[in-house]
Amino acid sequence: MKWLRRIALSLGILTTLSLAVGGHYYYKGFYKHSRRVSLADPELLRVGERAGAYRPWLQKHGFNSELCFLVDMGMPSGKARFFVYDYRKDSVVLAGMVAHGSGGDRFAVNPNFSNVSGSGCTSLGRYKIGYPYQGQFGRAYKLYGLDTSNSQAFNRNVVLHSWSGVPEGETYPYPICNSRGCPMVSPAFLKQLEPMIDGSEKPVLLCIFN
Repeated sequence: MKWLRRIALSLGILTTLSLAVGGHYYYKGFYKHSRRVSLADPELLRVGERAGAYRPWLQKHGFNSELCFLVDMGMPSGKARFFVYDYRKDSVVLAGMVAHGSGGDRFAVNPNFSNVSGSGCTSLGRYKIGYPYQGQFGRAYKLYGLDTSNSQAFNRNVVLHSWSGVPEGETYPYPICNSRGCPMVSPAFLKQLEPMIDGSEKPVLLCIFN
């Protein structure tokens, strides 16, 4: 019977070690990977080109010329596609998750774009980030559409706000939730954006492109 106890004990030790090692790699590997913000070179290049094109416009129209916010709707929603671009460093310094509009009552994996009230769609174009207020989802920022493609944003109540359903990290290849047309981010990400917006003496530009 002793040899049976020894075998059982050995199997127990091996099982415990396997679970410990497996748990370690699950936590360090898969879990962190699923929440990691990874920026591929083509994505950064695309954002950098957009930011460079807006630099003269920012200076001409009295906007903050040290940073701007860029949302690339051409990327899957499961990837970090809301970028903070720092002109002083000439690089992306922060990226986070952002939802697009559903465009209706059904879930939309890919965004549909519209400037029509009640459409529930995302509107492409440049926005001036306006004053903060306490709304249905907590602190939010009014948005003023500066192009014909998003001129109804203020009247549509399209604002920059957060919601707990937006994940902190990447979920790709799985999509994230939809909004009703607002660039909706996670609460923690909005907390990172707040001092940039509130501390700016000049308005900050938000550009949503595809």
